[in-house]
Amino acid sequence: QVQLAESGGGLVQAGGSLRLSCVASGGTFSSYAAGWFRQAPGKERELVGGISWSGGILYGVESVKGRFTLARDNAKDTVYLQMTSLKPEDTAVYYCATSRNFGGLEARRIDSWGRGTQVTVSS
Repeated sequence: QVQLAESGGGLVQAGGSLRLSCVASGGTFSSYAAGWFRQAPGKERELVGGISWSGGILYGVESVKGRFTLARDNAKDTVYLQMTSLKPEDTAVYYCATSRNFGGLEARRIDSWGRGTQVTVSS
């Protein structure tokens, strides 16, 4: 089973940017779809977006379109979430996850979860 480790979270002012990274180990990462989820206090975990093994992208949250971008480097077993024009409502713990395909991400059929990284956006 793939192990996932996120990094890159932190405190940023509204309008700022952050890039999250998720490094995979212990499996064939390139064969999985990878996704970024987030969970704000008191709210359910939601799918921010996913990226297929070939680079196709799915967005799960309408409000991040045009501001967030996903990318992956299969040679480095790493997936990225570039976040720009951050808003206070983007504050959450961000989790990396893998699944067999986009449908699996959307249905929460998750093979591996990372431990999460905190993103806090101040107004």
